[in-house]
Amino acid sequence: MRRLRAAAAFVAAAVVLAGLAGCAGTSAQPKAAASHPPVIGGVGVEMFQRPWTSIGAECGSTLGPAGFSWVLTSPPQEHITGSQWWTSYQPVSYAVDSKLGTEEQFADMVTACKAAGVRVVADAVINHMTAQGAGTGFAGTAFTKYAYPGLYTPKDFHHCALTPDGSIQDYTSRAQVQTCELVGLADLDTGSAHVRTTIAGYLKHLLGLGVAGFRIDAAKHMAAKDVAAIVKLLPAGTPVISEVIRGSGEAVQPEEYTRIGQVFEFQYARELGPQLKAGVLMDPTRIDEVPSKDAAVFVDNHDTERGDASVTYRDGSLYLMANALMLADDYGTPVIYSGYAFSDPDAGAPQGPDGRVIGWDCAGTTAPKATYADGEGVCTEAWKSIAGMIEWRTAAASAPREPGVSQGAAYGFERKGKAVIAANPGSKPETLSVPTSLKDGAYCDVIADGPSMKGCAGGATVLVSDGMARFELDAGQTAAIHIGAEPHN
Repeated sequence: MRRLRAAAAFVAAAVVLAGLAGCAGTSAQPKAAASHPPVIGGVGVEMFQRPWTSIGAECGSTLGPAGFSWVLTSPPQEHITGSQWWTSYQPVSYAVDSKLGTEEQFADMVTACKAAGVRVVADAVINHMTAQGAGTGFAGTAFTKYAYPGLYTPKDFHHCALTPDGSIQDYTSRAQVQTCELVGLADLDTGSAHVRTTIAGYLKHLLGLGVAGFRIDAAKHMAAKDVAAIVKLLPAGTPVISEVIRGSGEAVQPEEYTRIGQVFEFQYARELGPQLKAGVLMDPTRIDEVPSKDAAVFVDNHDTERGDASVTYRDGSLYLMANALMLADDYGTPVIYSGYAFSDPDAGAPQGPDGRVIGWDCAGTTAPKATYADGEGVCTEAWKSIAGMIEWRTAAASAPREPGVSQGAAYGFERKGKAVIAANPGSKPETLSVPTSLKDGAYCDVIADGPSMKGCAGGATVLVSDGMARFELDAGQTAAIHIGAEPHN
């Protein structure tokens, strides 16, 4: 969870790649290496603040047909009341009843998504409860900051004496990061057996509703051994992805959590975004990034789009470009982000008179818009370029990434023998030839036309000749071809 202004609580996103199997050693043989923690495979999408009914419908109409493997939901638990997005990150009970819908609607969503071939990953807020002194939650639960009926009493929380107000002030202090309060949020003592079993009971309930795995919110603020102990109480093979934001010189780093599952790799977007804004792309350095198998990557998420993300939905073609390059990469598990437009960074999604979020669908959306009204869904998951790049990624499979080439502002690379992508973040047209081992011929541009199963619907093609793919790129344009994207296919 990010360090935002007081009262906000934070977050983001979810999961992936197939887990590697390990085998136990015997006394007669060297001990085998431990298997990699279980993860969920494929491309994910975080559908931020989308009601359960809206996500369920979108799984059938868009996510499944586009090839998404899983969807990350906002936290499914009772929270404080209010219109701000961050109210969802201040739990007051573990009842699955919130501004996003009821438990029955949540279960129906999971069923609908499963039928469409899409698994559901839930955002789990287990580091803390609310920062409010007292009140009544969305579903009617009365609480005080350190007392929650049937769950926790004051003895179940850290009461930090390391700082004057009990909140984190020094991120180089492990003790402060993991026992003091994050912007005043009541910090659960996850070293306590009672707290661990209570959290595990909630997560098991969600698994019983059909959830496939969890994003662990604010994992950085819990000792890695505590997170591991909670996960151990869950059924074997439950995948988790921890939110651990890397900070220079900070005491807690993402690598501590990779033995539990994957982690969200924030460095990826921190390197890609500024390059796009500067109009100069180059091969990634992978400095300070966790190994690919341990990483879930993103261009932005619900936290960073309100903070340090260099590229967001407001950047139109550059945002499309960033997501396409992420899907084309051979590093990490990609997570697309789909939120809503806002002017006020605290603003939640539009709510009805009953306080429930009003759902939206993405029918008719095929590309980024130039402008969005506040509260309007961005619908990234419905862009034909995203579906085209998921197809591209499937075609590339495990092919390694070849070194990139540049011409002016244009940049491109091949996934060896399988697929080629080129992008021009500059302000003028560029021509770029990318070395490739694809056979000669014309190929459909799956960025311009979307998936190529029915040929080049819009007629956009890229010519491959004599070991070169020749791209004619307008300013801000991205184009991509793959081995199965010939017009006659």
